[in-house]
Amino acid sequence: MKLGMTTGSGNRQVALDMKMILEAERLGYDIVRTSESYGSDAVSTAAFILAQTERIHVGTGIMQFGARTPAMTAMTAISLDHLSGGRFRLGLGLSGPQVIEGWHGQRFGKPLGMTREYVAIVRDIFKRECPMEHHGTYFDIPYAGDDATGLGKPLKSITHARADMPIYLAAMGPRMLSLSAEVSDGVVPGMFSPEKWPSLEKPLLDGFAKAGGGKGFDSFDLAPAVPVSFGNDAQECRDKLKPYYAHYIGGMGAREVNFHNANVRRLGFDGMADRIQTLFLDGKRDEAVAAVDDDFIDEVALCGSKDRIRERLTRYTALPIRTFQVRFPTMDTIRLMAELLG
Repeated sequence: MKLGMTTGSGNRQVALDMKMILEAERLGYDIVRTSESYGSDAVSTAAFILAQTERIHVGTGIMQFGARTPAMTAMTAISLDHLSGGRFRLGLGLSGPQVIEGWHGQRFGKPLGMTREYVAIVRDIFKRECPMEHHGTYFDIPYAGDDATGLGKPLKSITHARADMPIYLAAMGPRMLSLSAEVSDGVVPGMFSPEKWPSLEKPLLDGFAKAGGGKGFDSFDLAPAVPVSFGNDAQECRDKLKPYYAHYIGGMGAREVNFHNANVRRLGFDGMADRIQTLFLDGKRDEAVAAVDDDFIDEVALCGSKDRIRERLTRYTALPIRTFQVRFPTMDTIRLMAELLG
């Protein structure tokens, strides 16, 4: 099992803990992933890290579909991959309608159809087998709308790319997990629960079957990002994570559409999801945080002392996980996980 870590880029200003990232590289971590929402972007931070490291891979986790055309995404990936000597990994995802429509001013569309078309276009650009042409529900290349000039012609990327450059998808629901297994090289599942593995394994196996060619876990990077909260007091460690989960379960989306809330319900915490969302949207943030169950935290995160984390880590090592990613990393947690999984 390889090790990875995720990194944010700050809130009011862009900031990266390069000392910690360089320590992860020294410890043998395979990858660090950057993120974006509606402030700083994932690409600039990825480029910054790649410029200051030598061995560790750097991936986006994720680049939002609605923020860039598939061609722009492919161009960016090709450039970063060339400049880093092949160390870039492309991570893509939907985000949500609140960000895509509210921030980027683009239609959100149907998630599965959008994802399938987007990935297919990016792959075709990487392969350079023929000039790019795609006429689908979401993308029309070359553009042929009523207001088209008619001058657009199919083009092939001037710059050569790794035809097999890995593409990762972020996924939570069973249909997106299945699509990820079918069309991508790896998946970063949201709020990963080892206890619910059978419900996650089935859609992944279904996707492998659709892909054909003997595709399976041995050639697919299952890469959950797991919060690790390290300390002698397990309850204190759990409590540190509760504001994050309260925010995502309660406020990352509308009452009608919140993918994180829906995912928590699939894990069997319906009542908790209801309570947190109601309290959060009513402005009772502290009460929403207090409503996050300890059992839920223990199911989706590693909390407590070294011995407790070592014991609970076996739930992950028993599964076909290829990359264990440390979410909310600190210098202490990346060193701990390197010791336990190195």
